Order: sequence, then C-alpha cells, then structure tokens
Amino acid sequence: MSVKYIPVQWNANKYIYDAVMLLGVGLFLYVFLYAAPGILSHERPINSQVHTARAFGACAFVMLTVILCIGPLARLDPRFLPLLYNRRHFGVMTAFVAITHAGYIVDWYFAFSASNKYEALLFANTSYGQLAGFPFEAFGIFALFTLILLAATSHDFWMKFLSPPVWKRIHYLIYPAYLAVVAHVSFGILQDQQNHAFTAIFIGGAAAVGALHLLAALKDRRTDAALKADAADWVPVCDVSEMKDGFAKIKLLANGERVAVYLNEGKLSAISNACAHQNGPLGEGRIIDCLVTCPWHGFQYDVTNGRSPAPFTEKIPTYNLKLKGTAVLVHPQANVPGTYVEPVPVPQGGPS
Repeated sequence: MSVKYIPVQWNANKYIYDAVMLLGVGLFLYVFLYAAPGILSHERPINSQVHTARAFGACAFVMLTVILCIGPLARLDPRFLPLLYNRRHFGVMTAFVAITHAGYIVDWYFAFSASNKYEALLFANTSYGQLAGFPFEAFGIFALFTLILLAATSHDFWMKFLSPPVWKRIHYLIYPAYLAVVAHVSFGILQDQQNHAFTAIFIGGAAAVGALHLLAALKDRRTDAALKADAADWVPVCDVSEMKDGFAKIKLLANGERVAVYLNEGKLSAISNACAHQNGPLGEGRIIDCLVTCPWHGFQYDVTNGRSPAPFTEKIPTYNLKLKGTAVLVHPQANVPGTYVEPVPVPQGGPS
C-alpha cells in the first residue's frame, strides 16, 4: 500500500468523549436489564439471554439514531460541533454493540438447529413473498455487515488510501444501514411487542432523524440562496467593515464552491472553505498564528498558502482578493492547492 499508517493521536477531548459514550452505553444497558425491565415488557422474559439480546439491540438502535442526529444538529447550531469531532468513535462502539446483539440472537435462537446455526439464520425463514412473517433477519444482517465495514474503514489511513471521495461514498452507507435497522425492527420486534414503550422510542427516534435532516437541508438551501454569487470576474463578498480579525466571511460562488475570506492582523486572505480531510467547514474556524483550525477534526492550514504546517502535507486551494473602496472582492477562479497569495492590506481605519 502506498499510504503510511499513522496511529490515532489521542487527546483529552477524545478520552472525555469516549468516557461519556461508554458511560451512556453502560447506563442504558443497566436500566434495560436490571433497573426497569417492566418498562419495555409486561413481565420479565422467560429467558435472560433473550432479554440481554434485546437490550443490546435496542442500545445499538438508539446509538445509531444519535449518530445520525449529530450531523444535522451541528449544521443547525454550531454548539453541537464538539459532538461531531469524534463521531467515528461512536460508530465503532455501535458496531461492537450490534455484534454483541447478533451473537446473543444466533446463540439462542439457532443454537439448537439441526444445521449449522449460521446456515439456519439464513435459511430458516425464506418467506420473502409475503408481508406477514417476512424474513426480517435479512435486514439485520445487511445493517450489521455495513456497520462492521464502516467501523473497519473509519481510520484516516483508509480515507487517504481510498481517497476522500470514495471513502465518503462508502460511509454514506450509514443511511441505508439505518433504513435496514428500521425495517428489521418493524418486521421483527414490533410484531412481538405487548408493551408499546419501545414502539414509542423506535418511532420517535426514526422521526427525529428524518425531521432533523429535513430542517438542516432547508437551512442549507436558504443559506445557499442568500450566498449565491453572480458569475462575474470578481465576486463581492462583504464590506471590509463587516470583517472581524481572526474570523472569516464565507461566500458561495456560482460554481458551487465556497470561499472563506479571513482578516488576519489587518490583512485579507482567502482559502477554500472545504478542509482536505473530510470537507469540514474551515470558515467556522479561527486563525491563531496565521493558521486556521478546522472545527471538525483539528486540521490546520496557513491562510496565505493553503498548506498544513510541517510535517503534514495537506493542501487546499487559495483565492485572489482585492479591495474596491471598502468592498472585498474575490476572484472565482481557484489557485492550485498550496499556492501562496500575497495578503491584501486593509487601509488604516479599517476593522480591528
């Protein structure tokens, strides 16, 4: 392979994130298994292994729901961005919880089959032509293997090796995986439920995912319409008086690209708004020592040349700027990633 493997660089935020996540998983399982078994069923199940399997299955569904809610929440309100930074850790833990659920299910329901238990899982029910009694196991198998694939390729090594566009397309499988989980639960557990508490949790979770993604899409559409630029040679960004030192103004160009225009110590620079790591919104980051830090995963870039500080090698496009009176203008043609552009000084009396 041509891409070097770099171990995960842990920091305090990652430890806290993972500790809170593990605590939440443990608390959910404890409540489901011991503290309130009557909430999700009228009486204790006749077999503790079945109850444990359902606990891990419910936990995996809730975790997957939270994962899919984090993205639109961060787009709707930047205060949720810290939850997005290490979301891949959440996905890996969800895969392990789902594997545990599957292990309990196979070991109980198919352990006493005359054939191999994994063969029995696939062939015990083949009634694909009817709605009632449809083999819901197929949906669960698809979702489980998808979660395993996403967890196994979550490290940055695979994103570099596969290339960010391919890696991103693979990880979009999280959406069909969630739909498969919804189908798995709908055709399976809900038909066997006597108490409707879990039904309410299930419907509420799925509805929250759909509603948040719809609201985030509507907000993005309004933002795009507000930022839409004309296809002129030079595109107006804002008045220089609107700039704040260390922060950016974001402009959507006619070609669909976004530019982050920064004011840094009295000078203007422009770079692509898309981080080379995972297209994170660089314009939401703040400049420190001429470096802007991506709010998603901490990748840094010099705003004058779009290069990451050594020993890192990431590069993003830069843009040419000019001032026309007090209006800040950007040329829509991006420079080659890593190209140095002389910062444009703001006249005396400009913003501080």
